[in-house]
Amino acid sequence: MKIIIASTPANGHVNPMLAITRILLAEDHQVGFYTGSAFRGRVEAAGAQFFPLPADADLDPKDPFARVPELKMMPPGFEWMRLAMERLFVDKIALQHEGLQKLLGDFGPDVIIGDDMFFGALPMLLGAGSKRPPVILCGTSVLHWPRQDGAPAFLGLQPATTPEQAAGHAAIGRDFHEAVDRPVGLRLNQVLKELGAAPTSMALFSSSVGLADAYLQLSVPSFEFPRDIPRSVHFVGTPPIIPGQVPLPPWAHELDGSRKVVLVTQGTVANHNFNLLVAPALAALADEPDILVVATAGGRPVDAIPGPVPGNARLASYLPFEWLLPKVDVLVTNGGYGSVNQAMSSGIPLVTAGLTEDKADVNARVAWSGVGIDLATNEPTREALREAVRAVLDQPRFRLRAREMASEFAAIDTRAAILKVIGELVAGRQDASELGRPAADRPRRAGQRG
Repeated sequence: MKIIIASTPANGHVNPMLAITRILLAEDHQVGFYTGSAFRGRVEAAGAQFFPLPADADLDPKDPFARVPELKMMPPGFEWMRLAMERLFVDKIALQHEGLQKLLGDFGPDVIIGDDMFFGALPMLLGAGSKRPPVILCGTSVLHWPRQDGAPAFLGLQPATTPEQAAGHAAIGRDFHEAVDRPVGLRLNQVLKELGAAPTSMALFSSSVGLADAYLQLSVPSFEFPRDIPRSVHFVGTPPIIPGQVPLPPWAHELDGSRKVVLVTQGTVANHNFNLLVAPALAALADEPDILVVATAGGRPVDAIPGPVPGNARLASYLPFEWLLPKVDVLVTNGGYGSVNQAMSSGIPLVTAGLTEDKADVNARVAWSGVGIDLATNEPTREALREAVRAVLDQPRFRLRAREMASEFAAIDTRAAILKVIGELVAGRQDASELGRPAADRPRRAGQRG
């Protein structure tokens, strides 16, 4: 089978899509990978054929907001979200779609698999262009689908538990629609019209879920808020970590079990200011003799981390997570979806602090599911971090819940689940009557696996 993988050019999207690529290559499928130029080496090292995004649709993963520098200075909020959605996503759709259309002729894929934020697949799903193959999208973030309580995405609102709370969530949802979803939707539909596609009434992020022929959510049902979701959604666990990407650090022998290991990370996107989480976490835990703090700079040099390095801290630009996670007792993170799911799949409880991008929603699920403590801020104090880490280490309920979550991940054969969805979708391609019809017409509960 010939397969195109289309990925947003950011580490948090490329990493899981590369893991899926490795699964497909091991089955002798021919894979072309369509993403940003910075990832050519990693794609080709994996054994896939690399296809670059058009230059104006490319992003620098080390500076993803370089093309919209206003986002670096704006505080989190509705205006930040609207601008990010319009400039980083909607305005790239035409170029991404153009490249996909060319690959239909040049590569001739039997199926296209994209990440949930590769919106260049939407015109194809809405009838633009020539005859298309099946399109599968993958949830590299929380499941962006409407909730019964009316709460919008991105604000970190947990499910309403009272009528009054539901009314408050719904009011916020209406404000969000007017400030974000409505203007973004108008811009999106104008782009779709120019490309010869039908309009959509879905919000931008919901459209990936509702329009894809199949949707692979890279998590487990217990980490998702209860709601009615399309039958096209399949929870497939988290893809395996790609091994051997970086060598062991020189201090690897120190993780010998004599001290609790606390891993601290700000990921690879929101890591331009280590004073937000990494530096205060190092300072907060400096006087804890039973803890060894391991901090990763997400690809940046370690000397970008400000302040003195405590005696119980070890730093690295990158770390091999396949080696590290089995040794970790607590993950302190700003809430990258992939890292959080990898931690849960290893039975690691969490302390989270982050509000940018999708992190408020990820972290709200950490608290709601019981696998950790969400400090619900971008700038946690040293005292709050110390108290949260000690609580997660010292109170068995967090470790027990994380182990329960790990069992749920272990019950899913991610490789088999992904291959099954792809195989069944391609095999059923002959049923042309289903082509292009939104897959959101038959809801089911979020607690059901596909």
